[in-house]
Amino acid sequence: MALNLAHAQTTVPSAASTAPAATQTVAPVQPVPQPPLDATAAPTAAPWKLLRLIKLPNPGAASLDRRGALYVADADNNLRQYGPEGLPLSTYAPTQPGHAAQVEAWNVTTTLVFNDDRQQLVLLDRFLSLISEVRLADYIDGTVRVATLAPDNFIWLLDESNLVLREFDPNTLRLVQNTPLDLLIGRSRPDFRFIRQYQNNTYLVDRSTGVYVFDNLGNYKKKLPFPGLSTIGFRGDELYYLDGGALHFFHLYNLTERRVALPAGLDPGTVRQVLVSEMYAYIFTAAGVAVYQM
Repeated sequence: MALNLAHAQTTVPSAASTAPAATQTVAPVQPVPQPPLDATAAPTAAPWKLLRLIKLPNPGAASLDRRGALYVADADNNLRQYGPEGLPLSTYAPTQPGHAAQVEAWNVTTTLVFNDDRQQLVLLDRFLSLISEVRLADYIDGTVRVATLAPDNFIWLLDESNLVLREFDPNTLRLVQNTPLDLLIGRSRPDFRFIRQYQNNTYLVDRSTGVYVFDNLGNYKKKLPFPGLSTIGFRGDELYYLDGGALHFFHLYNLTERRVALPAGLDPGTVRQVLVSEMYAYIFTAAGVAVYQM
């Protein structure tokens, strides 16, 4: 894959721009002003090769598993599974209507679908057969905004009503631990959009201020000042996101950033989301999902 041809930018927050929650009492990490990217340094062009277009009007929440399979909620909230090159494999059709706000398939053996309107968790096996359904209102006195499946099959939930990050065990149907967020957020008005656990850290995306980072026990570590995002992805040791018509790849450890331009001729304004695996990229528009080899 040719993404590593992009040159490093040092215009991202340094380690000093983040701080542990214990050091301050209100809003421990404020968004740090970032130097603007060099306007003369265009994003690096990648050798995009279009393989096929998955015709799927208004695709919704999506995820990749470790093997590169793609999972996408369609406009009717069916969950569709595709092979790495975009060939259809399986479909899960729910028995009741709902809105799939988030899908998480990374750990391969279990796939999570979170229906925010019904406050329901749906767990599926690798063939998209139903394992179980959990009605969150039976266990949580609040409204869950985002949810994700951890590698240990516990589930991270953001209780928006009480501003608490919760870990839930779907096997014993009990809450394992809780992390209050009120001191972290301070007086800001958060707009939580996405949550994901990756490499023993949990990343909570607040569109208003940035990305909160917690360890796998729910302890706050730092905040990445990347506001304006609705979702993020991970590839290797990099966090990536779509912004300004390019893919930004932020290295989680050396804190450098590189940018990769979208395919030539593609209107960035039509792109809703991009997922990247080791060999393929999936670009979501209103018409469906374009599968590219890189």
